[in-house]
Amino acid sequence: MLTALLRCLRQRRERLQGCYEETIVKYKGALYHLSASLVCGVLIQKWKDFRLENVTLELHEAVIYQKSNKDKNKNKNKNLIERDHRDEKIFIAFEIDSICEKRPFLLSRDFVFVRPSGKKGEPFRGFINRVVKSTRVLAEIGDDFHSQHSSSRKYDVTFSFNRVCLKRSHQAVAAAMDPLFRDFLFPDQSFKSSIPSLPLIPSHQKHDQDRTTAVLRISMLNGPSPYLIEGPLSVTKEKRLSRTGLVIRDGVLQLYRTYPGSRILINAPTNSTCDKLMISLKKEIPVADMFRANAAFRKLDGVPDDILPSCLYKGECFTCPPVLELRNYKVIFSTFVSRFRLYDKGVSAGHFSHIFLVDASSATEPETMVALANLADEKTPVVVTGSRGNCSGWVRSNIARENGLRMSYFQRLFESKLYRSLDPMFVTQLGN
Repeated sequence: MLTALLRCLRQRRERLQGCYEETIVKYKGALYHLSASLVCGVLIQKWKDFRLENVTLELHEAVIYQKSNKDKNKNKNKNLIERDHRDEKIFIAFEIDSICEKRPFLLSRDFVFVRPSGKKGEPFRGFINRVVKSTRVLAEIGDDFHSQHSSSRKYDVTFSFNRVCLKRSHQAVAAAMDPLFRDFLFPDQSFKSSIPSLPLIPSHQKHDQDRTTAVLRISMLNGPSPYLIEGPLSVTKEKRLSRTGLVIRDGVLQLYRTYPGSRILINAPTNSTCDKLMISLKKEIPVADMFRANAAFRKLDGVPDDILPSCLYKGECFTCPPVLELRNYKVIFSTFVSRFRLYDKGVSAGHFSHIFLVDASSATEPETMVALANLADEKTPVVVTGSRGNCSGWVRSNIARENGLRMSYFQRLFESKLYRSLDPMFVTQLGN
């Protein structure tokens, strides 16, 4: 009898080991595929052959005021920001097509190369400062360009994207290879604790049943299988919080008030979404408990005055405080890719009690992994929101698009076995 029992246990263990190894092979293969797609995105840029010819470059003077955040406790922006000194710069300016499909997707700090039309030799290299109203490019370029420039001269213009964000995606994909990360990539566990009744924090708007249920489940998550919220993107075209945005706001507030030791990380694809969520929570959570992590070269005048006291700006760029100070904040906001700055400062996996991946359907999966890898451990509850059919519109490589890089982390999970049954323990659907 004992021998038969031992044989049965051994066979069960072998079957489980086989399933585990099969899953490991599966997710390593998928991540290798994503990594290969990223490499293709570097080597075969969607706009590698894009060129503007015979362009007139205008010179624009710009006065940039460098601002410092010296008192986080002041309420009004005009009392907070001081002008340290004037930094006068000369930008080159030129027009570009407003139709996205006909031009590169340009971001601040991408590279621009200009060469006098009809001439050979090395082009002058600069970097993009900003794109105004999607059609006018402002770029900074070296003194060697200005020394030969004349208003009548025509130039040929090409571009190359800054690879910093891509390198962060590569690092995140490599970090996600850790077997402990399996349940975030390919969740297949059906265990979730039951959710008892819990008094909700009153809201200025009446909760409908779906929102109430979603907030309640967020407050009782115990990881690691992500909890999905399918609904509209969190900020509407009118710049108000959608039903999804309201669930995120109320869920964070519930955690903040119910669990004093909570440390919450909120990530979104865009600055505007992060800013809007932070402003909505600023009414309920003290400024001293929140921090807004920004990309180093985000434009200072693009940051809403309401949240500038929660940012750190030194010299000519945004930065993050030392890790000991970062650990004291109860709620931190960041875009997916800029989240890397927290890890770079020394914030380790397991520090955050909850991680929110807001509007994850709008980002590529490697970008989402930047927000998750190295900061989540096997006990970290993760909330992922998105809208079906929504996807990242900027995958630079045709090969990467053909091989699935446009499918987001949210969409892939939503279509997986665990979530497609719409089990309310794992997914909540919100109407528009």
